[in-house]
Amino acid sequence: MSEVREATLDLLHKNPQSAEKLIRKVEETQKIRKELQAVKKLAREKARATSIRVPQLKDCKYHRTDRKKKKDSMVFITEGQSAAGSIVSCRDVLTQAIFALKGKPLNVCDLNRDAIYKNDELYNLMRSLDIESDVDNLRYDHVILATDADVDGMHIRNLLITFFLRFFEPLVLRGHLQILETPLFRVRNKKKTLYCYSEDERDAAVKMIGRGAEITRFKGLGEISPHEFKRFIGPDMRKSPVEVDNHHAVPKMLRFYMGKNTPERRGYIMDHLVVRPEP
Repeated sequence: MSEVREATLDLLHKNPQSAEKLIRKVEETQKIRKELQAVKKLAREKARATSIRVPQLKDCKYHRTDRKKKKDSMVFITEGQSAAGSIVSCRDVLTQAIFALKGKPLNVCDLNRDAIYKNDELYNLMRSLDIESDVDNLRYDHVILATDADVDGMHIRNLLITFFLRFFEPLVLRGHLQILETPLFRVRNKKKTLYCYSEDERDAAVKMIGRGAEITRFKGLGEISPHEFKRFIGPDMRKSPVEVDNHHAVPKMLRFYMGKNTPERRGYIMDHLVVRPEP
């Protein structure tokens, strides 16, 4: 044993970068273990006080852990009941579930794991996904963020991404977290209807349809009728994966964009602000 110990120490001394990564990993694991031990009592109390059924979840029949499932399952995380209502009305009840947020999620960038157990919204989301003990138990193949394409929707999206990266990073690294792309515009006449995901697509659609083109700007997912929404969550659904190029840089990135570093972030925004000329 002493020979193995000496060989290991010698190897670490010769590879300081690997040794530093190993020490950091051990420290992170130790910290997580302490946090989990600290919230065990709180978790048990919360479990007793909360019904097994999560009110915000409209579940589907088949799940990722089912052996006999034929298609991938997914859960749409929506902002409010309005958007959830459209998806509920046209979803595939076998494979598509919906979790409706009640408001903006808590920013957990600078918080410890016990914050999840003190916040009903995040606790119910964690339970719905079944990731409390291990991400391997994830209930759905795809966790899809379905928020409005406005400032509030983008903020909610960033808060959710922060939540998953902060406490359930493997879920993101394994490609389970995605963003639903929905159209911003509808351009149509009596004969044709085109859905556009950008201003460039809108301009091209107007040019294609010609005179008399009617343009509708969707301000939120709730404004899209269930009949229309069905095509946006069907076989041709557009999804963008949430990807991480360097997971070692995630803590620093979260602190900069979501932490309490307002002056630095404000300076960055001002230095990179792009002002579009008026049309």
